[in-house]
Amino acid sequence: MPNPSPLLAGRRALVTGAARGLGAAIARTFAEAGATGAALDLAAPTGPMPDGWHARAADVTDAAALGAAIDSAAIELGGLDVVVANAGLVPPWRRVEALDFDEWDQVFAVNVRGVAATVKAAVPHLKGRGGSIVLMASLNGRRAHPRQCVYSATKHAVIGIMRAAALDLGEFGIRVNTLSPGPIATEALRGRVAARAETGTPVETAFAAMAAASALGRIATEEEVARAALFLASDLAGGVTGVDVPVDAGFD
Repeated sequence: MPNPSPLLAGRRALVTGAARGLGAAIARTFAEAGATGAALDLAAPTGPMPDGWHARAADVTDAAALGAAIDSAAIELGGLDVVVANAGLVPPWRRVEALDFDEWDQVFAVNVRGVAATVKAAVPHLKGRGGSIVLMASLNGRRAHPRQCVYSATKHAVIGIMRAAALDLGEFGIRVNTLSPGPIATEALRGRVAARAETGTPVETAFAAMAAASALGRIATEEEVARAALFLASDLAGGVTGVDVPVDAGFD
């Protein structure tokens, strides 16, 4: 019996925030599943690209430049089938009475406006063929934590964008869903926890506490988030739209 085709064989994908962390893991997983694609980040990713993938610089806060980068990538790839809006910014922890509204505007520009701009620019390339859009939300999109007001607000907004876009785009065969990771031991999270450790809990103690709070007794991995993105991008999720998928080892 012949081996089944890779889940994304022949598909063209675009991933924002793809220079490192979850975005890089998603691009790598999509490539392993047969997709060609474009990896976008504020500075074009400089590491080795998977076969059939190319790197582009794109600032998601500049809607015109982002649209041009997505158009160019779609032309180079011969179209788009999958778009992952992963670019995001996590601000320092602050109590609500210490909110910095310049910081607030910057985080919303990346996490909310940048997601909406990515969807808007991608839709013309998906309308004729359908496809999948995956937006990166967070555990903080459905619950909150102390000192994370602005981040929680942006991720709640991303889930709202997803739900509205799913209704707008379903008639074109375009599915729109969100992924909501819990804490993932990325380099960025380790750096933030280390910064907090200077005034409190050591890094490994903090990660152990996160693990203990989950149903599985551990935190989820980058690879598990990437595989969830692969599911949503593939025909396995052909009937799934307007849904938020947690990848958090059971924090709820």
